Amino acid sequence: MTPSFSAPNNVWSAPPLNNPSSTTPPSALASSSSAALDIPIYANAAYYPNWRIYKKQPPSSLRLGFVSHVFYAFAWVKEDGTVYLSDEWADSQMPVDGTEGCLRAFIQLKQQYPQLKVILSIGGGGKGSENFAKVATDPAAVANFAYSARALVDQFGLDGVDVDWEHPSDIQQGEGFVYLLSQLRNALPSPRYTVTCALPAGEWALKYINLAIAQQYVDLFMIMCYDFSGPWLDRTGHQSQLYTPPNPYSAAAAVSCQSAVTYILSQSVQSNKILMGIPVYGRSFVGADNVNEPYSGADGDDGVFDYCDLPRPGAKEVYDESLGAAYCVGGSDGGFVSYDTPQTVEQKAKFVTNTRLGGLFYWHITADKRGVNSLLETGYNTLHDL
Repeated sequence: MTPSFSAPNNVWSAPPLNNPSSTTPPSALASSSSAALDIPIYANAAYYPNWRIYKKQPPSSLRLGFVSHVFYAFAWVKEDGTVYLSDEWADSQMPVDGTEGCLRAFIQLKQQYPQLKVILSIGGGGKGSENFAKVATDPAAVANFAYSARALVDQFGLDGVDVDWEHPSDIQQGEGFVYLLSQLRNALPSPRYTVTCALPAGEWALKYINLAIAQQYVDLFMIMCYDFSGPWLDRTGHQSQLYTPPNPYSAAAAVSCQSAVTYILSQSVQSNKILMGIPVYGRSFVGADNVNEPYSGADGDDGVFDYCDLPRPGAKEVYDESLGAAYCVGGSDGGFVSYDTPQTVEQKAKFVTNTRLGGLFYWHITADKRGVNSLLETGYNTLHDL
């Protein structure tokens, strides 16, 4: 299905779609600016959830010297395809860092961090993705999506758009997803603008998307290599293991960062378009002290602890090098908590460089620690052999 692309009335005319082979390789993040030599070879990107402003974590509080891209989460999409800010007060009106809204606060930080790209992420879980399936099958709605996304990019001086549809669930939705990306690329031509999309790590969803075609329209695939285990399962597990165990104890345990990357590469995707996701949080399983055990519930905020609050008080931290996974147990709360540490991030970053992927990204930057225990800093330093 390739409906013709027609613009809504009274808007700018989209240029023709660039030849995909002419786009700048994502791992070559240098631009033509004088600051190009300061920009890292590997991406080290991070999401910023807009609700964290209410926890007194404005853009100016973040250490962005290790960050190549900030993905501002989230904008949402209406049934007619119109993209809109999910929290207009936080995003564009609240007094933040001497300006109006977090989006402008990030843009003004580009003077301090010239390497930084600020990307608007559209979608997310729940309400953020509920209209994608309807929009993607309607050419008029897709046109509205592309043009309203471009309008927000222009309004705030952003560098591009990230599509986080969670998740296309059949062949028709997968085809609609690729078509939507193609029209977004038309509206945001390369190399001036960056277009990315977030994808799950499981083949159960990836199989519906023609990734070889989709890569023609995106600069980066953000592979969400986390949430392999959680409260939707009846037994505990590592939520972001690098490697699949030799004898997986469940279907969930068979999913790993490596299995996701292996599948995506098998679909003829360029390796340098793949960013591997790192969780900056842990998942709690109360009443358990290892993987593949029953549990009675979860502590934290909806079963999640920010990484900066881990390990839990009194807990023992354990690193499983064979799987590239870590957890803590025996604390005052939380039970078995699965999360990443500097050791697992260093291991994953080496996997990225050995596999010649595009880099890493993190969900999310405001949950990180500072200094030697920072996951973002560890990832950056390992990617660039510092």
